[in-house]
Amino acid sequence: MPPEPRTAIATVCLSGTLEDKLAAAAAAGFDGVELFENDLVVSPSSPAEIRRRCADLGLSIDLYQPFRDFEAVPPDVHAANLRRARHKFDVMAELGTDTVLVCSSVSPDAIDDDELAAEQLHALADAAHERGLRIAYEALAWGRHVNGYEHAWRIVRRAAHPALGVCLDSFHILSKGHDPAPIRAIPGDKIFFLQLADAPELPMDVLPWSRHHRLFPGQGEFDLTAFTGHVLAAGYRGPLSLEVFNDVYRQADPRPAAVDAMRSLLALQDSLGVLAVPAAPALTGHAFAEVVTDPGAGKVLASLGFARTGVHRTKPVELWEQGEARVVVNEGGAAHGAVGAVALASTDPARSARRAEALLAPVLPRVRGPREADLASVAAPDGTQVFLCGDDWRDDFVPTGEAAAGAGIVGIDHVALTQPFDHFDEAALFYRSVFGLTPSPVAEFAAPFGLVRSRVVAAGEVRLTLDSALVRRGEWAPAVPEPQHVAFACADALAAAAAMRDRGAPLLAIPANYYDDLEARLDLPPERLAGLRERSVLYDRDAHGEFLHFYTALAGARVFFEVVQRIGGYRGYGVANAPVRMAAHRARRSAGLPATTAV
Repeated sequence: MPPEPRTAIATVCLSGTLEDKLAAAAAAGFDGVELFENDLVVSPSSPAEIRRRCADLGLSIDLYQPFRDFEAVPPDVHAANLRRARHKFDVMAELGTDTVLVCSSVSPDAIDDDELAAEQLHALADAAHERGLRIAYEALAWGRHVNGYEHAWRIVRRAAHPALGVCLDSFHILSKGHDPAPIRAIPGDKIFFLQLADAPELPMDVLPWSRHHRLFPGQGEFDLTAFTGHVLAAGYRGPLSLEVFNDVYRQADPRPAAVDAMRSLLALQDSLGVLAVPAAPALTGHAFAEVVTDPGAGKVLASLGFARTGVHRTKPVELWEQGEARVVVNEGGAAHGAVGAVALASTDPARSARRAEALLAPVLPRVRGPREADLASVAAPDGTQVFLCGDDWRDDFVPTGEAAAGAGIVGIDHVALTQPFDHFDEAALFYRSVFGLTPSPVAEFAAPFGLVRSRVVAAGEVRLTLDSALVRRGEWAPAVPEPQHVAFACADALAAAAAMRDRGAPLLAIPANYYDDLEARLDLPPERLAGLRERSVLYDRDAHGEFLHFYTALAGARVFFEVVQRIGGYRGYGVANAPVRMAAHRARRSAGLPATTAV
């Protein structure tokens, strides 16, 4: 296995003062930082004090950045630029760092002349070399004349100075669609620095895309494993450093953001084979979902055909079952009306737990009785517990002898968890890296109370949907700021809806306007449309099949249930119908109907 690279993070990635950022980076386990000039300028600490602070925290200052608009300019501008650079070299000496990032010029003074650019960069490198410093030249994707890494390398090669090399930034290269494979031809000792950032694919100008929408590796759609592999193959031995401009991270608590950043680098190193992390064992399904609520949830589950089949030996927790669907109802938790935990069935729970811990997932303490299963659990970014289960967890429950009446439910199809907006991307990375789930592209839809972002993380029979609204609504209209639900699978949604309604299930009423629109859009057979309308079942289809689904009223402050039928390989989640469901929940709550009342 190749040597494990050092890790670094640019201070621009994190929120807070420079002192806050350094503390967060150190706490997350980074080896070093890129010091963003603006963070130093606003700090009350001198460069020498910052150097001592970093040393106390165990951090190196690996790069000072950025130095802008230097090369290929008229002589008078060049003289002024050299004077400016010498002042920055003084600062670097106090900081104890030896490398400065020089971005390709965007200045209107810049001339399209590679020979002049090389000549002036050589002069800058001479001045740096006298101080024992180095210049890392980076091609900005929006550079006035130099906006590609191969062009930057040609200029560096022409300048031919030992103190001048290139800085490679994954965003500037991949956002332009440039092939990273030729990086392998650059001598490793001339790659002075590597900056990594992921990003979603967005049809927008590269400058605002870069300044506002970068992500940590594994959160976007760039192939950073291949990119970084090319850089390491060239012989680069410097730090793997993150430079991520993102509006959310720059306002979020820097400590969890730094942990998220470090997790992204650990996962990237794992994908490169340069870090020994236990492989993610296969997940075979949802062992159970835990609902933390009042007794109302049990009444709703009973109306859906579930039976209370077990009582926990030591905790105020009940097991409800129907088919292979299992719900643990916890009446002793503090967060009433929430999905408190999801339990994933693992082929090797102990290895799943070791991988989670290696990737910085917080392992949760758990009080266990003498006859209870040793269930490992970790905390997801939103606080949801994720249990990793074998087959022995059901032994924790004393059987009641009750049997499910049954209403067609056969298992858990997926669990929907609403994420705080500033944890949305973090959550996708968490489930992807820790458990090996694959994120889907982000979908957005206009809901009655604002724009909602949604994405799925899934592997085999394990499916989680992650939803987030930009603005936290507080007590405004829905009065359900972060709804969550468990979706059960059935073989016949129309029959299940009829059976459950007969049992008094509080199913959500869907307005006639929805079915009128469905008829106009899809031209369904009249008998199919009539069945959907009669039972308040929603409908969707994709290229692979059809999807029928319906919902219960809220069974607590935030949680409700869904029943779904997948036909012919349908792969979605009926996201187009989410606004209909939200409005229907709002109408029911406005009418003052309790959760257990059937309509």
